[in-house]
Amino acid sequence: MADLHEDEGRDSGQPRFTAPSTGGDISQLIVAASADGIVAVDDQGIIRVCNLAAQELLARPADELIGAPFGFPVVAGRAAEVELMLPGGGERVVEMRATTATLEGQRLHIAALRDVTHRKQAERDLQAALEHQNVVVAVAAHELHNPLAAISILAHVLRDQHDTTTPAQRARIIDQIVERTARLQLLVRKLLTASSIDAAGIRPLPGRVPVLEIIVEQLADINAKPGEFKVSCRPGLTVIADRAEISMMLANYLDNALTYAGPPVEIQAAEREGCAEIRVTDHGPGVPASFIPHLFERFARAPETEHKAEGTGLGLWIVRAFAHANGGDAWHEPSRTGGSSFCLRLPLAQASQDASAR
Repeated sequence: MADLHEDEGRDSGQPRFTAPSTGGDISQLIVAASADGIVAVDDQGIIRVCNLAAQELLARPADELIGAPFGFPVVAGRAAEVELMLPGGGERVVEMRATTATLEGQRLHIAALRDVTHRKQAERDLQAALEHQNVVVAVAAHELHNPLAAISILAHVLRDQHDTTTPAQRARIIDQIVERTARLQLLVRKLLTASSIDAAGIRPLPGRVPVLEIIVEQLADINAKPGEFKVSCRPGLTVIADRAEISMMLANYLDNALTYAGPPVEIQAAEREGCAEIRVTDHGPGVPASFIPHLFERFARAPETEHKAEGTGLGLWIVRAFAHANGGDAWHEPSRTGGSSFCLRLPLAQASQDASAR
């Protein structure tokens, strides 16, 4: 192996390397044991030599690389990051540092390639996490501001000793405070739920959950009035899921229907193709066609509805995330009678599962 010696280039001012004349092949330039990929490129950009590490980085053998164009400019003294498209369709990010060398009168541009794919992905993940954190803070601040301000005003009205409101008016004010407090609690619960999904911790063990029981619990929580909801579900319909998560999924569907459409709302649950399918159908204006592809995205809200109702754009995203985590799915369908149907599919509890659970 020829020793490389640095010699100040008289022409370019760049460090140059020469090797003693040995009569050996030009591959003596390459340090075969280098952890970095090394390629030597001539003035026309053609690869003349490469080491084993370069072959692995470029996912091509030497007989394919040597004599082929390198495809990237090699500028002495300059570091760059390049994205490699691998033959199998993958991508790899490498850091390239270059210098110029001569051997027996031939000038070569030597590029040292180091795989930084994992580092770049970690940087992207960190950047995405920071951007997501900023969005969460902004959404929380925006959505918390209005109801908190309204509660403050209403509370000051009640505290005013010179207020002339009647007992009935004061009762309505108290109801408004309770309603807005409940909205705040729901908002905080959604933000905390979104954070727990992102954390991707240990999943709870699924169990048998009677669907009708969950529906009744949710209707009781929202203090449903007669005629506001129509329910269709056989008592024995049971799914395999996490009970808290299916409660949150249904709560978000109902909250979405009441916020953007209002009563009456139909809740239908039935067995279909070996799964339990739950549909929450409203009779509102429906979802704008342009927004349907974004319905279940995080923080997504249709511009047409932002001024009509408060919301974070997290509810449907949470539903789909929990549906997938429980082996199911969530989607939207336009209702045949107008409005929207928001659907949820979950694994059905089979008879064998029922028996083993007893």
